[in-house]
Amino acid sequence: MSDVLATTEDGRFRVRLVHDEHAENPRQDAETLAHVITIDTHLGQYLPVDKDGGPLAWAWERLKWNRWNGVDIFTRYVSIFHDGIVLESSPERGPRSLWYVTGEEARAIDGGLLTEGYVEAEMQEYEAWAEGDVWGYVVEERVDWTRDDDEDEHMQTWEHVDSCFGFYGKPYARSQAREALRFYATRDAIQAA
Repeated sequence: MSDVLATTEDGRFRVRLVHDEHAENPRQDAETLAHVITIDTHLGQYLPVDKDGGPLAWAWERLKWNRWNGVDIFTRYVSIFHDGIVLESSPERGPRSLWYVTGEEARAIDGGLLTEGYVEAEMQEYEAWAEGDVWGYVVEERVDWTRDDDEDEHMQTWEHVDSCFGFYGKPYARSQAREALRFYATRDAIQAA
């Protein structure tokens, strides 16, 4: 699937948005910050988000029997005893899960100021991947050519100039694609001057 997203005013460059069919699970990145405990895999429909659930998985194992209060108790436990935060994912966007960091980890990330935003960003990135909402862009330049054996046949085609993949979420991919196109449009204008 590929859409022409935008073309420069002079029509020389265009950028296409392309579905990234080979996107890697962002939870496989060694630089993830949050730990994830998968609460419900919807009768085996989903795999656990993380295999081990992190350093507080043992606490969840002790609380998960309590269907009505387990999440609240775990959230309070992480907050009170580990000065951390817990966010719960939406069951409509994959497996129901708890995303958390301890206070010590939060202070190492950013002094504990914006940690919830980091955790939420990792959660949204994973949900985009799980839903297949991963994109790339391809910048192309219009080129003219003439067949060697027929001087009268002139054609135009598009040649690959640049591309980048692995953007989680279509809105983010669009903004990055437009920025790449803007770069080539201004670079071309500067070289012409």
